[in-house]
Amino acid sequence: MVRPLSDDLRERVVAAVLSGESRRSAAKRFGISVSAAVKLLQRHQATGSIAPGKMGGRRKRVLEPHRAFIVERINQTCELTLHRLKDELAARGVKVSHNAVWQFLRREGLSFKKNAVRP
Repeated sequence: MVRPLSDDLRERVVAAVLSGESRRSAAKRFGISVSAAVKLLQRHQATGSIAPGKMGGRRKRVLEPHRAFIVERINQTCELTLHRLKDELAARGVKVSHNAVWQFLRREGLSFKKNAVRP
């Protein structure tokens, strides 16, 4: 993962642009991309700060609060598919992809394989 530019470099780029240099020439002089210079100045104009924004982090699990419902549906029927479970969750107001449902089931150790031999 790419690290944010140092605060010293950020200050020098902003100072150069505020003193009259173009963003493009300041980017070339300090060895950063034009896009980085433009975004840095946009951040400075909008917030007055040159500090980098938050990077990374974890997303909360959308299906965790619905675990009891999912387990109940798996135990109720053997004819359940990922897409049908996704549609039932959508009816409850939870919009997720079938891949998100699959990953949740794998992470929780739940399985509901359909089997033609099973009654």
